[in-house]
Amino acid sequence: MDFIGELSALATSFFFAITAIIFTATGRMVGSQVTNRMRLVFGLIYLMVLNAILFREPLPFSADSSRWIWLGLSGVIGLSLGDAFLFQAFVSLGARLGTLLLSLAPIFGSIIAWVFFGETLTAMQITGIVLALAGIGWVVMSHEEPADTPHGHTRRGVIFGVLAALGQATGLVLSKQGMGGEFSPFQANAIRMLAATVFIWIWALVENKAGATVTALRGKPQVLRLLALGALAGPVLGVSASLLAVQHAEIGVASTLMALPPVILLPVSYFVFKEKFGWQAVAGTALAIAGVAVLFLA
Repeated sequence: MDFIGELSALATSFFFAITAIIFTATGRMVGSQVTNRMRLVFGLIYLMVLNAILFREPLPFSADSSRWIWLGLSGVIGLSLGDAFLFQAFVSLGARLGTLLLSLAPIFGSIIAWVFFGETLTAMQITGIVLALAGIGWVVMSHEEPADTPHGHTRRGVIFGVLAALGQATGLVLSKQGMGGEFSPFQANAIRMLAATVFIWIWALVENKAGATVTALRGKPQVLRLLALGALAGPVLGVSASLLAVQHAEIGVASTLMALPPVILLPVSYFVFKEKFGWQAVAGTALAIAGVAVLFLA
């Protein structure tokens, strides 16, 4: 099918926009760490069932050890650590600004590829990076904290958002290394999800927070339903679509199309959640996305 990579990247943006809304809500109800732990559990269950149906094995045990290593590292860094920072950014800043900061991921990805894999950056690509940074900076500077917001709340949220973008970029680069040749994105995603789930729950046990996770969810079936829906939209459909996009399209084109959730969330935030923001937020978001497009389409 023509443009399967591009269409998958565009679908990724819509799935991630939906996920951002859901996990912002659950993060504010039960906390970002509980959200991260449980959505990984739901995501792993979904993927194991899906892989059992498609490939007659819940996990790709026949895959090469090198795939398991690359994709396992990708899951730990991208899905465990990166998304832990992302959900905290959602809680602090909201879905719109949190996803905008995540648009830094393609920039970090380019820098990582340049440093570790010898890929060069042209003058036009550097211009795209500058434009994207300027747009994101513009939006952040125009953001006004509500009067009852604790001091430094926005600053912490921005730091979490930047770390989330770095984690996602690193995870994407590692995924690219682990998906060489013909390998199903659903199988790759299952390896990533398994590694992320094991890591995050071992971490919770070490910190003695596993029981607190169950306690936080007890008596809140509405949160469990939202987490189940968010896990289906994001970790399963969204991440699988992103891996399919990276596999079948130029990584620059795919990354640009996958950077659109902040644009999708602008009307949602304004009309649905009644979030107030000025023309600076709209212009800055457009400038940031344009910068990402210049970076990868130059």
